Amino acid sequence: MFKTALKLKWIGALFAALAIATGFVLLSGWQFGASESEPPVKIDQTEKPVALIEHQEVGKELLGTKADQIITMEGEFVPGTDQLIAPRLNGDQRGVWVLTEFKVEGAAQHAGIAVVRGWQSEATKPEPAPEGELEITGRLLPSEGPEFREDLRSATLPTVASAQLANIWDSVLFEGFVTAHEITTAKGEAVAQPGLDTVNVGPQPQEAQINWLNVFYGLEWVLFAGFAIFLWYRMVRDDYQRDLEEIAERAAETHLKGGNVTQAENNNE
Repeated sequence: MFKTALKLKWIGALFAALAIATGFVLLSGWQFGASESEPPVKIDQTEKPVALIEHQEVGKELLGTKADQIITMEGEFVPGTDQLIAPRLNGDQRGVWVLTEFKVEGAAQHAGIAVVRGWQSEATKPEPAPEGELEITGRLLPSEGPEFREDLRSATLPTVASAQLANIWDSVLFEGFVTAHEITTAKGEAVAQPGLDTVNVGPQPQEAQINWLNVFYGLEWVLFAGFAIFLWYRMVRDDYQRDLEEIAERAAETHLKGGNVTQAENNNE
């Protein structure tokens, strides 16, 4: 069979099969590479503070590439807009978030944004929001889906939903909300909020995502590469079998002719 494989046509076919298999392997590598996707935004980018009005537009959906960003903004809290969000955990303790509308200086349509000022253990009326010009540094998070209150008499809301809050406050809001990590005055002095614990939200996990469909396609291309080599082998083997059959046929014809000649000689005698 080795001599059959050394025929010029099968050597050429082998090079063609290897070229095709190489192409399939390259496609497989591309599929495997595409199966692992990085997080929408890397942590080294999200932790660098940027101005909210430069990062997100009013009326625009907060995309995954924009969310989880540390932002800064200047403006004022709107008195009387406190909302309690429950249940919310602070470590292993259940309590509520205190949420207040914050009018962002320089924002289009004089828009505001929902700001989590802090956490408290009871769903009681919180201390009023700080007054005057303030600067807030915090994490921009996507809006949660609105849910109906199980008890309409409840003083708390179950989620932070921008659309729902816009209706409650009758105001134009940025999509999403901000957890305030630091609140300072225009002079840079820290602002205390009695009775509230700061809600510090860390960056989202940076684990890569696996697309198993791409992994499956990658395995398919590997199988195709193997099939290309196997097909060449089968073609060479079939040619080898044909050669053996031809040799056997010629041997049979020679043997038959030899037998006929011997019989003729015997008859002449």
